[in-house]
Amino acid sequence: MAALISIRGLKKAFGDYTVLHGIDLDIAEGEVVCVIGPSGSGKSTLIRCINRLEPFDPDSTITVDGIKVEQGVALAKVRAEVGMVFQSFNLFPHMTVLSNVMLAPMRVRGTMPAAAEQKARDLLARVGISEQAEKFPAQLSGGQQQRVAIARALAMEPKVLLFDEPTSALDPEMVGEVLDVMRTLAGSGVTMVVVTHEMGFARQVADRVIFMDGGRIVEEGPPAQIFDTPRQERTRGFLRAVLNH
Repeated sequence: MAALISIRGLKKAFGDYTVLHGIDLDIAEGEVVCVIGPSGSGKSTLIRCINRLEPFDPDSTITVDGIKVEQGVALAKVRAEVGMVFQSFNLFPHMTVLSNVMLAPMRVRGTMPAAAEQKARDLLARVGISEQAEKFPAQLSGGQQQRVAIARALAMEPKVLLFDEPTSALDPEMVGEVLDVMRTLAGSGVTMVVVTHEMGFARQVADRVIFMDGGRIVEEGPPAQIFDTPRQERTRGFLRAVLNH
């Protein structure tokens, strides 16, 4: 079966500093991939390249569902199929929660307002905050705002969801509620690529864990292999540091 996301020779540099050194990666439909590694290893840059939030080396190729990620009409098609959840929630502060979730389907997909509202209410119920629909983002906790951001991404019915450290800006007591929503999504067959520092989540939910360091994929495999019997010394050192054993 063809990969839903295919990355070949992905290189990215900021000036003289190379962030990604020729990444090759395939992600299958329905797969949940967690990307772990130290800060500055290129994790967030990798997933930001998938929908070209970061431009990349012209010799690199990324395809999403057979569409090449490049400037122009193709990029708009890709972005319509790729949902993104950021560290900072990026909600529109002047719009209600409900309007935030309704906006993209109406603007991009041409969904009629009544249908968009029903879909938005269904999604807010799915992420456990239907009672917050008429509030504005500033009236919500960080965890609630991130759940709105997930509902907003789902409203476009994307083929893949990208998460860029979605819990790192949250207070510790709010992390669990967001991870619970993501666990439910992972169990529903949504294709997910998650950059995360939450090792327990990666171990429990991922089909595959990718460990990055220095802009390269050092090791990848099922969670049990990466966490219990990592093959690379760099992986072992990282896990010792973050798991304190």
